[in-house]
Amino acid sequence: MKITEGMLRADALKGKTIVVTGGGSGLGKAMTKYFMELGANTVISSRRLELLQETAKELEAETGSQCLAVQCDVRDLAQVEAMRDAALAKFGKVDILLNNAAGNFISPTERLSANAFKTIIDIVLMGTINCTLTFGKHWIANKQEKGNVLNIVTTYAWTGSGFVVPSACAKGGVLAMTRSLAVEWAKYNIRFNAIAPGPFPTKGAWDRLLPGQLKEDLDISKQVPLKRVGEHQELANLAAFMVSDFADYMNGECVTLDGGEWLRAGQFNNLEMVPSEMWDQLEAAIRSTKKG
Repeated sequence: MKITEGMLRADALKGKTIVVTGGGSGLGKAMTKYFMELGANTVISSRRLELLQETAKELEAETGSQCLAVQCDVRDLAQVEAMRDAALAKFGKVDILLNNAAGNFISPTERLSANAFKTIIDIVLMGTINCTLTFGKHWIANKQEKGNVLNIVTTYAWTGSGFVVPSACAKGGVLAMTRSLAVEWAKYNIRFNAIAPGPFPTKGAWDRLLPGQLKEDLDISKQVPLKRVGEHQELANLAAFMVSDFADYMNGECVTLDGGEWLRAGQFNNLEMVPSEMWDQLEAAIRSTKKG
């Protein structure tokens, strides 16, 4: 057995429809692919429709399952509701919501504008709230037999971390919501759980977060006791198990998958060593990746 191989039986998600926000690339794409390999129909959303359509076509060809691409900015409730309606029109029902869409950047907090802070809060916290309420209210109103929400958070949701304060605040809020609704909405048979991944580098997100030489200088794997970063399939395996009926008794749980990294607390706290002039260079590099 290899860590890059799937772990569940081939029909583990057969008949399920799963909505994955931020599903067009990176970890969202990896999880979506495995869900489809296990028999699920999927709906992927993000702001980039062309990328979504390419991903959907690719995953359908590779897995034989159906994937619907829906453009959606999770910050906009009307777009989220339209995405829900498109999913229902295509597949008739939605069983599972995976809140994966996120945004982040590194910066000394005193350099942040109020708008920069708000941008991350709106995507990560409000976007998760918009999707959760939209699908949750639908499940409740229609007396659906089961509902299932899986939220992707981070270990600094509970430890905190310097230099990513907006993300830490937002992810902390998502974790609090996960645990709160796990209790409140259990009476509707809606499960809520979360995964807190450690370093699982992706081309797009990590290039934006740690641009240029910083990615080499700040070798994240050295902070992990196991001395490696995660394989995407490892996260996909855990996510698939947690949304499947095999985990039907799991509710209100946050599972950490980080090789023990969080025990060293504050993933980005060691950026304290970065001098002011280097932050100027990093900000310029981050802006250039956003334009690309």
